[in-house]
Amino acid sequence: MEEKDEQDLILQAKQGDTMALSLLMQKHYSFLVKYLIKVTLNPSLAEDLTQETMIRCIEKIHLYNSTSKFSSWLITIATNLYIDDLRKKKRERNWQEQEQALRKMRWQAARSQEEWPLVLDALGHLSEEVRMPIILKHYYGYSYEEIGNILNLAIGTVKSRIHNGIKSLRKELSPDER
Repeated sequence: MEEKDEQDLILQAKQGDTMALSLLMQKHYSFLVKYLIKVTLNPSLAEDLTQETMIRCIEKIHLYNSTSKFSSWLITIATNLYIDDLRKKKRERNWQEQEQALRKMRWQAARSQEEWPLVLDALGHLSEEVRMPIILKHYYGYSYEEIGNILNLAIGTVKSRIHNGIKSLRKELSPDER
């Protein structure tokens, strides 16, 4: 398909012509799958991302501005979807590792007949950026200014994280008071 023909199809697709949009999708589908297989090294994930890219293309065709090739625009969408997928998997992996570490700590405490306070479970459900200032303030007695210096944060940010974190802890530790 020539560049002019493709530009005509894009224009028609932007105007709501579903046949033109379908032809564009067909033309670029295998190209995208091949690209994503090389990037992900996972044919199944590549297929899923290609389909998601096509859906995004259908939803956002009106945003395509012809400053780059249509295939480049599709690759940008596909790449961003892949990066989002990687970030999501990393967050899930970090959460699983944190849960596993908490279970191990509980088990070790039970094994050595130490008490495992419920507050440690509740702290485990907070993000690190909230948990660290709370621990530094309430377990180790650092001032807001000292915590700000340690964590390289503004004092207002430290106060806000501690305040909101304590609110979350209270909710978690007193579920009947919601």
